[in-house]
Amino acid sequence: MGMMKEFKDFLKEYKIIGLAVAFIIGVAATALVQSLVNNVIMPIITPFIPGGAWQTATFSLGPIVISWGAFLGAVINFVIIAWVVFVIAKKVLKEDKITKK
Repeated sequence: MGMMKEFKDFLKEYKIIGLAVAFIIGVAATALVQSLVNNVIMPIITPFIPGGAWQTATFSLGPIVISWGAFLGAVINFVIIAWVVFVIAKKVLKEDKITKK
């Protein structure tokens, strides 16, 4: 029984349950933002990019194939996701500003 009490104390002391909940919510939020990017924002952006199939674009150097289109797509996804998270965090975590006297 002592080991179980130690385990419960460990969970409470290091706030593991809160961390697990935050992780699960973070995964769900990531899926939500990824869906926003892939299903709402990217379809709006794609027609403005010549060729349309830019995410499959490659550059060959002999036997080396560099998939720069996929990398560019990942960069665009990252920037959009980071911006959306920034805007959400700014609204949700809005703190009262301290004014100087």
